[in-house]
Amino acid sequence: QVQLVESGGELVQAGGSLRLSCAVSGLTFSSYAMGWFRQAPGKEREFVARIRWGAVTVYADSVKGRFTISRDNAKNTVYLQMNSLKPEDTAVYYCAVGSKYSSGNYARPSEYDYWGQGTQVTVSS
Repeated sequence: QVQLVESGGELVQAGGSLRLSCAVSGLTFSSYAMGWFRQAPGKEREFVARIRWGAVTVYADSVKGRFTISRDNAKNTVYLQMNSLKPEDTAVYYCAVGSKYSSGNYARPSEYDYWGQGTQVTVSS
């Protein structure tokens, strides 16, 4: 059974930093692309960042230069370091395991097979 457990979300002031973690079990972690998405109230789930098995990364324009995705294959964990946080970053953040059958860029929710329960990030102004 595949499980993803996110942690690290909390209330932070604008300009602050947070690091989210996502621990994965039940599959060969190093073989899969991993992604972070977020969903604010009343909005669709949106792509934040992804990292392939070879550590190649892609970011949404809205977070480029502020967020960094990384992975530790020995710990089966993917991270999202978030710096210079803004109030518009407020959302529930989800990690996800990429489908082995996707031929895309892993920027769409449909390209992911397994999801965590989400962790709330709130940025106050």
